[in-house]
Amino acid sequence: MPNAAVVWSEETIQWVGPYQEMPAEYRKETIIDCGRKLVVPGLVDCHTHLCFGGWRGDEFELKLKGVSYQDIARNGGGIASTVAATRGMSLGDLTRKALVALNGMLALGVTTVECKSGYGLDEANELKQLEVYRQLNRVHEIDLVPTFLGAHIIPPEHRNHRDRYIDLLCQVLIPRVASQGLARFCDVFVEDGAYTLSEAQRILITAAEHGLGIKVHADQLSDGGGASLAARLGAVSAEHLEYVSPEGMDALASAGTVAVSLPLASLYLQEPFIPARDLMRRGVRVAVASDFNPGSAPSYHLPLAMTLACLSQGMTPQESLMGVTTVAAAAIDRQAQIGSLLPGYQADLAVIDSPSLNHWLYQFQANACSAVLKRGRWVGGKGHL
Repeated sequence: MPNAAVVWSEETIQWVGPYQEMPAEYRKETIIDCGRKLVVPGLVDCHTHLCFGGWRGDEFELKLKGVSYQDIARNGGGIASTVAATRGMSLGDLTRKALVALNGMLALGVTTVECKSGYGLDEANELKQLEVYRQLNRVHEIDLVPTFLGAHIIPPEHRNHRDRYIDLLCQVLIPRVASQGLARFCDVFVEDGAYTLSEAQRILITAAEHGLGIKVHADQLSDGGGASLAARLGAVSAEHLEYVSPEGMDALASAGTVAVSLPLASLYLQEPFIPARDLMRRGVRVAVASDFNPGSAPSYHLPLAMTLACLSQGMTPQESLMGVTTVAAAAIDRQAQIGSLLPGYQADLAVIDSPSLNHWLYQFQANACSAVLKRGRWVGGKGHL
């Protein structure tokens, strides 16, 4: 919409439309001229692992030499190494580290972030990660949507007795997380080397019984049936899906489950990109997220993920933008509050220094975001319109 106007009062959008059609009642208000820049809804990163200890740069060369993600994990690297680093960090140190990333996200135009646990994998450290999110959500401009991912992998100390850890998840951790309001969703990694379909089903049904929404890490490294499980259980989203089958796609379409694509992870792991066009042809909504984590996507640059979604997933710039706004909002069950510039929605928006959406995603820049409005207040970006 050229020459548009957005009117907000306090935290809520009141009116959107062509400037020349703006009702007279708003014309006396302060006008902020964005200088013909692009104005979009505040970006929603609907899949991140925001809180973690350490990094995994030492694995980068191994992957380039052809060592697989699974082989690195079998040799003590991968998620298990991040678990050890996370357990070794204090609540304060983890909070300060996550805060640096959140500030960087806000500067890019991101106003809402889903954030998973899953690097503690015991009672104390899973709760520690979720407490980091609770504390940051109280003080940071970005809205955080926490997800309990205690079922990321089986922790090393439980590999010979998997059922004991799954009992801990179902009988102790999920009830405690739900009763204390520490998470909005529960997620499970369904994959060879992580959780089987039957284990994931038990965990997710328990989570739903305790009032948590359901998400699934599905079909990332192989077609393990995770998409069909997500659809059968009514999950709000199935995430990754690089190896999703046609049957899995149809199941997601029938269930209305959002597919969350993670192009940065596909890039770093040198795995196939999600078949976004096939999913959309079947009627599945496709979101785009960063998957920010220390192993397979060590970047929170959501606009880069958007450009990759166009180049490697066959999505148009419009579809990519929807993937980080209205569809991403649906992936965290907030599509009625955020992700769109419509009356009644939260006044979250980003001003992008580009003449058009096509140009923004075509000419990649370190940061094209000039300013960020969150709940009706200017809070981020490069600070100039």
